[in-house]
Amino acid sequence: MASLYWYQNNYIIVLIFLCLGILLPIVALTMGKILRPNKPTEAKRATYESGLEPFHDSRVQFNVRYYIFALLFVLFDVETVFLYPWAVAYEKLGVFALIEMLIFVFMLILGLAYAWRKKVLKWN
Repeated sequence: MASLYWYQNNYIIVLIFLCLGILLPIVALTMGKILRPNKPTEAKRATYESGLEPFHDSRVQFNVRYYIFALLFVLFDVETVFLYPWAVAYEKLGVFALIEMLIFVFMLILGLAYAWRKKVLKWN
C-alpha cells in the first residue's frame, strides 16, 4: 500500500510541474501585456532595417544546401552529446554498451557516406 502512495505522489509532482510549466508563461505574458505602455504610432509600426528604409522584398530564398549543412552540424553535435556520457561511464556499462555505441556511430557514418555519395556536401 505504501508503494502505491509513492507512485501516486510521483505523478502528482509531475502534474504540478506540468501545470506550472504551462501557467507561468501565460501569467508572465499576460502581466507584461497589462503593465506595458501601449502607444502605437506610425513610426513604431514601420519596418526597421539597420536605421534605413527597406528597399526590397524581405523574403529571400536561400539555397537548400544551407539547411542540409545546418542539419548535419546539429546531427553530429547531438552525437557528441550522446558519446560523452557513454565515454565517462564506459567501465560501468561494459561490452554491451560498447556494441550499442559502435552501432550508433556506424549508422551516423553510413548516413554521412550516403550524403557524400549523393554529392549533397559538394558546394557549387
